[in-house]
Amino acid sequence: MSEMIQTERLRFAYPADEGGEPVFALRGVDLTVKKGSFVVVLGHNGSGKSTLAKTFNAVLLPAGGKVYVQGMDTLDESLLLAIRQRVGMVFQNPDNQIVANVVEEDVAFAPENLGVPSAEIRRRVDGALQAVGMYEFVRHAPHLLSGGQKQRIAIAGVLAMEPDCVILDEATAMLDPIGRQEVLSTVHRLNREKGITVVLITHHMNEAEAADRVVVMDGGKVAMDGTPAEVFSRIAALRHMGLTVPDTVDLLDRLQRDGLDVPLDALTVESCADAIVRAMT
Repeated sequence: MSEMIQTERLRFAYPADEGGEPVFALRGVDLTVKKGSFVVVLGHNGSGKSTLAKTFNAVLLPAGGKVYVQGMDTLDESLLLAIRQRVGMVFQNPDNQIVANVVEEDVAFAPENLGVPSAEIRRRVDGALQAVGMYEFVRHAPHLLSGGQKQRIAIAGVLAMEPDCVILDEATAMLDPIGRQEVLSTVHRLNREKGITVVLITHHMNEAEAADRVVVMDGGKVAMDGTPAEVFSRIAALRHMGLTVPDTVDLLDRLQRDGLDVPLDALTVESCADAIVRAMT
């Protein structure tokens, strides 16, 4: 599996208030995202996770260190278009990404601006809407859709650029549980079936259960990096950083402290239930 994104000693600072010092949001981040992987980045507000996401397709540029996208340096302005074609971003509020009054026109917006031929745009629009399960809404007005449906349209708009990687920056934060599940199911399917690299920035711990890898940010640095089971077993350290754990892990931790011999790595509801049954029989 080759490298999709790589950071080296990455630093980023937001401009200072008048008379103040610059505020560093990233403080020497070394991180590699493998092509085809599904990575979840967690962290409390101000941890640097969203800032990190925005450096992955040059929305923000390093104040120090490097970010490489398939070997391309994001500081090289001549590579900016190529980088953004390979790494698409979906943001928190889908209304901020929807620009047209008809779904198919919205999804076609980016390819049109890239000068893609009409026949190819039609193919991409249809394919992207089918990929997110929204083809039946091709001629609907986006503002009449639910939050989860709008976010799936936003994802389709990114897919129409045919990226190798999709970054979702708190893309489920404004959605209800049904909408969150719609979006998560969509991106997991895209990762599994199309091999698209996914980086999901979130504060919902349960969204990390099925990831290949979990990265925890704290104070602008990588505090933890491992499989979901490895990261969520470090309950005390996560709580010290002001974070919770998935509901299943919290339940197992409580039972373990009450004397029941259960593991902490049963993340799904099914595996958690099985672990409890085994411990009680």
